[in-house]
Amino acid sequence: MTLDFNKNKNGLLPAIIQDATTKNVLMLGYMNQEAFEKTRQTKLVTFFSRSKQQLWTKGEESGHCLELVEMKPDCDNDTLLISVNPKGPTCHKGTDTCWGEKN
Repeated sequence: MTLDFNKNKNGLLPAIIQDATTKNVLMLGYMNQEAFEKTRQTKLVTFFSRSKQQLWTKGEESGHCLELVEMKPDCDNDTLLISVNPKGPTCHKGTDTCWGEKN
């Protein structure tokens, strides 16, 4: 898979997180190349935090991780659709999705 991390000046790609079973969109995060590689290696979704300027693996504090099922690039290779098996609520506010919906 060849991704265009240089398309955006910050080197980040949007990563749309989707439940592999229900197909519901759970959240949107951002990945740099390091987060992408760590996700591939560990099979746990890792993002680049724009506010903290560092990697963070979803669920590292709460235990509500996102287990990787599949990653697919869009037609321009600058956005990812990531299918996951969520292990608990996805949103830090305790809801299943970051839009407050039930999954």
